[in-house]
Amino acid sequence: MKKINIGSDFSEFPVGRFRSDGPDSGQRFREDFLEPALSSGQSVIIEMSGTDGYGSSFLDEAFGGIIRLMKLSQVEADRLFKFEADPEDQSFIEEVKGYIKNACADVARSK
Repeated sequence: MKKINIGSDFSEFPVGRFRSDGPDSGQRFREDFLEPALSSGQSVIIEMSGTDGYGSSFLDEAFGGIIRLMKLSQVEADRLFKFEADPEDQSFIEEVKGYIKNACADVARSK
């Protein structure tokens, strides 16, 4: 199991959808961190604390994007992703789970 701490491993200011939006974009996080971590088929622990918040486009592109790219079901997503956060950052986990749920529904509709 791999652990990624977004705040210390990636950026304290994760914002933007695409690489063209800046160096801390969801696309860069997905391509440079999530895809390599998931390539082994093992689950990944995502530490959500340690940032100055999250842009919604960052979360949707990173987490919804990986779901759509890999065509994951909700069951598969629940197996692959585990989230951790300090008590004051728990709302980030709920937000990202919403993007994952929506992306899984998109994948299910496209099958």
